[in-house]
Amino acid sequence: MKIVFFGTPEFAIPSLEALIADGHEIAAVVTAPDKPGGRSHKLLQSDVKKFALANGLPLLQPVKLRDPEFLDELRRINAELFVVIAFRMLPEAGWAMPPRGTFNLHAALLPKYRGAAPINHAIINGETETGVTTFLLDHDIDTGEILSQRRVPILPEDNVGTLYDRLMHIGAEEVVKTVRGLEEGTVTPRPQPDECPCPAPKLTPETGHIDWNRPAREIHNLVRGLSPYPGAWTMLDGAKCKILKTIPLETSELAPAETSTTGKRLRVGTGNGDLEIVTFQPAGKKAMESKAYLNGHPEIKFEP
Repeated sequence: MKIVFFGTPEFAIPSLEALIADGHEIAAVVTAPDKPGGRSHKLLQSDVKKFALANGLPLLQPVKLRDPEFLDELRRINAELFVVIAFRMLPEAGWAMPPRGTFNLHAALLPKYRGAAPINHAIINGETETGVTTFLLDHDIDTGEILSQRRVPILPEDNVGTLYDRLMHIGAEEVVKTVRGLEEGTVTPRPQPDECPCPAPKLTPETGHIDWNRPAREIHNLVRGLSPYPGAWTMLDGAKCKILKTIPLETSELAPAETSTTGKRLRVGTGNGDLEIVTFQPAGKKAMESKAYLNGHPEIKFEP
């Protein structure tokens, strides 16, 4: 099938690779414009752009998706299908263009976790299951008819990094399955279930701010849902300190934010139960195990 592929971050690359391996024609890859980054403000290419250039794929980088010249170029390509993964919201003039429609891969079981950060919020909320969904685009974000879904367990040891990697590759399999189904006429779009969606809004710095008055299990899930990036955080010595790995304990001996370093184990009290800090990252330093930090800092105090 002749496809235009829309994507920007690493998450989209396995799906693009899988479509090529399955014999589909990638008529164009659409990705974000290069953006300045780092201290030198050097222009940085998206992960998808790097892949497209390395594999000789036609590349488009529109600044505005409603630009008439960009839309005209898409029409000239005359693709049968558009596939969108981790990209901006397309205008109707774009997603309504191909005869087989435009579908998106979303890293959640829609309608749950509509929004920009579904993997993070599923873990933060203590879910034990998530998945991937392919669905047709329509006027509102993440509301279109479902083409395919696949359920994936969230393991107790998962953080957002490990779950992201699993869903990235499982999602690629589901993308290929969906394209084959559309090509063969074996997939039937169905409305999303009529249930209250659980939102997954864009992460902000305040999302990761640890409130030590919350229960230990909730703080533990917040840490998992933001590790390794961007990191849940608290204040240590007047600066942000990222908490990257924790273990909820059976004990409840410490007051909220009160710490104990007995036996080179860093424990902190919460609103319900104690929490062991296994790995954290003080401001200006690399991530480290707590016991290593305690060798030079026998006492530590987090700010409530």
